[in-house]
Amino acid sequence: MWKLVPLALVQSLFLCGGQVCLKLAMAASGPFSWTWRFFRSQLTNWWFLACGISFGVATVLWMYILKHFPFSIAYPLSAISYIFGMVAAILVFHEQVNWAQWIGVLLVMAGCILIVK
Repeated sequence: MWKLVPLALVQSLFLCGGQVCLKLAMAASGPFSWTWRFFRSQLTNWWFLACGISFGVATVLWMYILKHFPFSIAYPLSAISYIFGMVAAILVFHEQVNWAQWIGVLLVMAGCILIVK
């Protein structure tokens, strides 16, 4: 199952990258509204395009993973994206992370290691 780990890491990076780009796209756009005008304006938002590409790559990798590895192992490894999300929150969005959140990240990492063994 260790062959799955590099694929899960790359897939999780693209998944997290898509979420980061989506947050940046929403920050770059005006106030959110459920109107056609708002959604049409997103077509010229480059962060939104990057988000779509990133999610597309993550989806193709996920399809490969699902085809070649047991779901009971592959799906829990998608939690790796939470770890990348925490790092992105610090590096990209300059958020403060408390000790309880770090313990959560360590528990997620430990869980991923246990699942692969």
